Amino acid sequence: MSDVVAILKVMPESPDVDLDALKESVKSVLNDGEFERVEEEPIGFGLVALNVTIVVDDGEGGTEPAEQAIADLDEVQSVEVTDVRRLM
Repeated sequence: MSDVVAILKVMPESPDVDLDALKESVKSVLNDGEFERVEEEPIGFGLVALNVTIVVDDGEGGTEPAEQAIADLDEVQSVEVTDVRRLM
């Protein structure tokens, strides 16, 4: 099996969420080697989403464990997979 790169859009609950703390929380719940990088994306009205890039095995389940781990964080409204690409 090969690896895939996925981008997860993480929406915080409100514009008042401390993004630096949320970034650290996201990094801490992912398995070793999964986290690649995180970028901020302004949405509007002060709300900023996090685009989290991860690398996971393309086996059964794929990004679901990472999505669920991030979604379970207190200050996260939603997690959406916006892109998935196979690594060569």
